[in-house]
Formats: sequence, C-alpha cells, structure tokens
Amino acid sequence: MTDAEDRKPQSDEARSAFTPPAVVAAPAEAESSTTSEFAVPDGLAVPKHATESETTSEFSVPDGLDMAPAAADETEGSAFSTPSTYSAKQAAAFTPASGIPLVRLAQDLPWQDRMRTMLRMPVTERPAPEPVQRHDEAGPAVPRVLDLTLRIGELLLAGGEGAEDVEAAMFAVCRSYGLDRCEPNVTFTLLSISHQPSLVDDPVTASRTVRRRSPDYTRLAAVYQLVDDLSDDETHVSLEEAYRRLAEIRRNRHPYPGWALTLASGLLAGAASVLVGGGFVVFVSAAIGAMLGDRLAWLCAGRGLPEFYQFTVAAMPPAAIGVALTLAHADVKASAVITGGLFALLPGRALVAGVQDGLTGFYITASARLLEVLYFFVGIVAGVLTVLYFGVQLGANLNPDAALGASDDPLWQIGASMMLSLAFAVLLQQERSTVLMATLNGGVAWVVYGAMHATGDISPVASTTVAAGLVGLFGQLLARYRFASALPYTTAAIGPLLPGSATYFGLLGIAQNEVDSGLASLTQAVALAMAIAIGVNLGSEISRIFLRIGSAEKRRAAKRTRGF
Repeated sequence: MTDAEDRKPQSDEARSAFTPPAVVAAPAEAESSTTSEFAVPDGLAVPKHATESETTSEFSVPDGLDMAPAAADETEGSAFSTPSTYSAKQAAAFTPASGIPLVRLAQDLPWQDRMRTMLRMPVTERPAPEPVQRHDEAGPAVPRVLDLTLRIGELLLAGGEGAEDVEAAMFAVCRSYGLDRCEPNVTFTLLSISHQPSLVDDPVTASRTVRRRSPDYTRLAAVYQLVDDLSDDETHVSLEEAYRRLAEIRRNRHPYPGWALTLASGLLAGAASVLVGGGFVVFVSAAIGAMLGDRLAWLCAGRGLPEFYQFTVAAMPPAAIGVALTLAHADVKASAVITGGLFALLPGRALVAGVQDGLTGFYITASARLLEVLYFFVGIVAGVLTVLYFGVQLGANLNPDAALGASDDPLWQIGASMMLSLAFAVLLQQERSTVLMATLNGGVAWVVYGAMHATGDISPVASTTVAAGLVGLFGQLLARYRFASALPYTTAAIGPLLPGSATYFGLLGIAQNEVDSGLASLTQAVALAMAIAIGVNLGSEISRIFLRIGSAEKRRAAKRTRGF
C-alpha cells in the first residue's frame, strides 16, 4: 500500500464512533472482548482473593475486614448465615449510634397498666417475660394456657369490660406462664389468641365465641382477683388451680335474688322521678311501672325473645301508668313517671364501653357496641311511642313542661341520686363491699353537676362531662387501691347523669307531631350520653397517667398480714 493510499480518508463503514483517534495509543487488547458494567475499572487494583474465585455475593466480606479461618474458605454467602465478622465479644460494634432504648416496666404499677404498656409496644421491643408461675421442666402446656386465657377473657368481655382491658388481662395470663410471643385479639363476639414459640416454629392459635353478655360485677371482680394472683410473683398458681378457681367463679350464684333485682328496678325508677321533680305519688307510680316492666322483660327472656323486644315490652308499663294518670286528671306529674321508667332501661354501661373502645382504637368493637346501644334505644322508643300515641289519641294532655320543675331542696336531690346509684349497683350484681363506695361516688357526681348547672348556669353538656370525669377519676383511684376493676365504682355512679328526661321529651315531641322539637331533644340526649362516656374515659386516663396509687410493696405487706 502506498503512502497516498494511507493518507486517504477511510469510508464510514470502516470507521466507528468507538474507534480511538489515531493520536491516542490503543491499550493492549484484553483476553476477552466481552465487558460488563460490574467489571473493575482499570485504574483500580484488584485484591488477590478476588481473583481466586469468580463467584461473588452481596454478602461478601469487605476487604478491610479480617475473615475468620472457617469463613474464609466459603465462596458463597447466604441470607441466613451468620456474618463472618460477627463476634460475641465485639457485638457492641453493631449497636446503632443512638443506642438501643432500654425498656423497663415499673413493678409498683398495677398489672393492668403494665400489660397495657406491653400491648402498645411492637413485638420485637417487648422485654422478655419473667415467669412467675411454676410449671414442669418441659415448659408450660401451650394449648392449656391459651384455653385458660380465652376462658378468662370470655368472662371479662361478657361482664361488660372494655376491649383493651380484656386484652391486657389475656396478655397478663400468658406472660404469667412464660408465653411472651402472644397476640390477643378481641372483638365484640370473638376472642382469639396466637402464640409463636420462635421464628421457625409453627404458631398455635385458638379462638372462642362470646354468645351471651350479662352484667355480673361480682363475677367480674373474682376474675380480676384471679388474674391479679396469676400476675403476682409471690402467689404461685398452677394451671390446675387456675382451672379450679375459674370453675368456681362460673358456678357462683348471683349475690342478689330475682325479687331483689325487681325491687331495685322500681327503686331506681322512683329515685329518677324524684330527680326530675316528682313527689311521693310519682315515686310510687314510677316504681310500680318499672317493676311491671322488669317482670315482663323476664317473661320475654324466658320465652327466648331477643333483647330488642325485651326493652320494647319493659318500656310500656311506665308510659302506660303516666298516660293513665293524665287521663284520670290526677294532680301529679305524669311526665316524671315516664322519665323515671326510662332511667331504668337506658343502657349506660354499653354506651360508655362503646365510646371507650373507640377512643382506645378498637373501632370494630366500638361500632358493634354502639350499634347494640342503638337497637336497644330504638326498642325503648318503639315501646314508649306506641303508648304515647294511643294516649294522645285518647285525649291525654301530656305537657312536657310539667317535668322540668325540679325540687328546690338540694338534700332531696342528693339523696335521690345516691338512692339511684344504690339501686343501679344492685342491678349490676355488684359485691356488697363496693355498693357503698359506688353510692357515694354517684352522690358526688350529682353534687358537681348541680353546682355547675343549677348554680353556675353552665350548659348541661359541659356539667355532665366534668361530673362524669370525676366519676371516672374516683372510680379508677378506688380500683387501684383495691387492685380490682373500675367498673363497679363508675357504672352505677353515672346513673343520675343519664339523659332520661331529654329522651322522654324527644319521644313526646315526635308523638305530638312536633318533630323539630323532638329531634332537638333527642340530639341533646345523644350529646349528654357522649359527654358521660368521654368524661368517664378521660377521668380514667388522667388517673393512669399522673397518679400512682398502690405499690407492690404495700400489696405484699398486706398479703403477709392476711396470711397468704
């Protein structure tokens, strides 16, 4: 080839965009022309151990770290293999810069607060359990522990306890027997719990359905005592002993006979009628109507009718007696008779429990509880409206303003409120030792409400909220002092605050074709009910956060004194 031909420009086919210019010296050709984006750049030195094996992994040890002799021979890593640089002596090297937070549970707090704190933690951050109950060397019988936990949770949920407190009790039972990886789940009718021994073992899951719910606070207090003994590190309760005590709790009879409950229902209605301005005749009439309604409800329950129809039938006799007194032109406040009968039927505890579940994040259970309250309320409305409609058609002149004149004597008001709380406590099957404190708590609630609303001219909703907050606060303090549930001290005490008169005025307005005023009264009744529920929950939360009543040392000393 001549020099002229060498200087001749090459064609486009013979030239490529990737061909280096003539003035740049081409590097020596590599052994393979195939390159990869993972190839090491030319300017970097390749370590010796990298050339010994062509297979690498994202789990390979960096060059600057020394490999253990056993791990140096492996060429492939695994996601489940221990890092080759791990050493128990140098484990602190893997601690984050911010450190690992230390989780501690104050032992001087009641087990409800400690277990509630545990439930709100992620599973990986919960401290390891310290089993306080004795079992065999092979470990606890997981299926039996889960079954015992579900049976205890069933009694608590059927007795009216909130979902969060039920989960706390179930978690306390499991941890008492050394089961730390447990997740209880509580809904309105279903209890379930799952235990996973480790990350490689199969989980064990059990469930139980709650089909019947009846408020029995004596049984509820006994279950709380059992859970308290299981959570105590000085009282060792075996599984057999726990099952025996649970069977005794189930077999225990109610503390009050049926006739006492009927009398308590009449006493509650009579006391409520006095609160809205009734006299002696109104007291007796309301008591008779409530007792008749209670007996009719028992008859419907024995026939297997749902609770909706039981509430409907129970609401008719007080309304019928009020209409009969109006038709007879008796000089009594018939509206007070009907209002007193409604007090004995309003589902106050179910409403408080539903709102409490919603505030604590159990929205499914809260929705179910509130829907149940709505059905009961509709049943009461149906029964009262039926009687009022026929009464209006017969010419009964029911005046809503007749029940607005309350008694001017505050002592009668306080006495009636305490009597109402006493009757409510009997209807809830409370222990006799808790009836007095619940009665006093109800009197305090009415004093606060009357001082704010009647004397201070504050709105009834705000007054009810403050009074209910004090009820929740005092109830929680009493429960902490006795290491028991707060329900016996709060549920009966909110009885005088229930919106019985607002409910009656709303129903009467609808029956007299005054829909606007009726709906306004019913809206006020709903607002008062929500104020009661929120106030009770707020008072309980305040006591849990800022106050610490009762310590483990005091409780141990008390147990030694009693000979435990």
